[in-house]
Amino acid sequence: MQANYRVWKVASSRDQKEFIQLLWRLYQGDPNWVPPIIRTQQELVGFRKHAFHDNADVANFLVSRDEQVIGRITSIVNHGHNARFNDKRGFFGFFECVDDQHAANLLFSSACQELKRHGMTDVRGPVNPSLNYEVALLVEGFDTSPTFMMTYNPPFYERLITSFGFAKSQDLYAYEGDTSMIAGADPKLKFVVDELRRRFNVTTRRFNIKNFLSEVRLFLDIYNRSLIGTWGFVPMSEGEVQQQAKGLRHLLVPELTTVIEVDGKPVGSGLGLLDFNPIIKSMNGRLFPFGFLKLLLGKRKLKRVRLLSTNVIPEYQRWGFGLLALERMLPSAIEYGVTHGEFSWVLESNHLSRASLERSGVTRSKTYRLFDRTLDDIAS
Repeated sequence: MQANYRVWKVASSRDQKEFIQLLWRLYQGDPNWVPPIIRTQQELVGFRKHAFHDNADVANFLVSRDEQVIGRITSIVNHGHNARFNDKRGFFGFFECVDDQHAANLLFSSACQELKRHGMTDVRGPVNPSLNYEVALLVEGFDTSPTFMMTYNPPFYERLITSFGFAKSQDLYAYEGDTSMIAGADPKLKFVVDELRRRFNVTTRRFNIKNFLSEVRLFLDIYNRSLIGTWGFVPMSEGEVQQQAKGLRHLLVPELTTVIEVDGKPVGSGLGLLDFNPIIKSMNGRLFPFGFLKLLLGKRKLKRVRLLSTNVIPEYQRWGFGLLALERMLPSAIEYGVTHGEFSWVLESNHLSRASLERSGVTRSKTYRLFDRTLDDIAS
């Protein structure tokens, strides 16, 4: 008997609940899956208030087969991206589906039609909901769990996406190594650090815990300014900066932070985040009533860190100042008890960062992929 499929736009609170809870059915029994924090996921898809949506239009879709929900997707019009790049590019994100090409096609068609109605001519994804959050599809490295704020999905998702006509846009890499390996990095890198200290009146320090919120805002300001020339990057809005700063306040460990100053002026920063995923897994996505306490009380037991970002404002980028952030953080991380680190993510096109990491002896552990497609052949 032929299956009965239906695809529709999320409208009711029941639909919203189905959209979120679908994940627990799809990943049941997968030892490497880490549940999202439900409240955060609700914010990012637009079910709760989030500053990203102040300048974006999103629509969420579900697909069912014989009345059982089996997939979901979000269409995203990021007006900040299109203004910055003079583009008409839409995005898709939060894609999840069973291994059913017809169901996936219904989801992609619905999202693409929605984007075309908004005047978009091309689509890129997955982004959840932009490059400043969780981004890209895992295509290599399925044997281990993701680190904090990195994506995870079954291998067949790539086939579902490319079979609809998407093609690779760019890859993003994750590199991993233990702290002793990183500490014994290439002597050429040490030479760069020594030369920077000789040429510039440069100092490094950790975030000041007494002014922690303003320090996080400083990091995000440098993040916005430093990535201005990066492929696909759109700066966070003031509202997003405020929201991210508040969200990171209780997760950051001062030992894993760096501010780089030249003549007393901040020119760069570095940020490592403990890999909270083992704790989040035990929370099963629920921040309240006790999940938040688990995060706070469990920090000292975590031995893995994700080096999220080392950023330097444009006028200092060619000198290699980012290495100073790592030099300052590494001894503190070891003293804190960190034994392993992941550097993620690094764009395929960022040859300088990739070369520096590969010279240090770390290994490429995971590959993530963004896909592009034209909307020319999508019916309105």
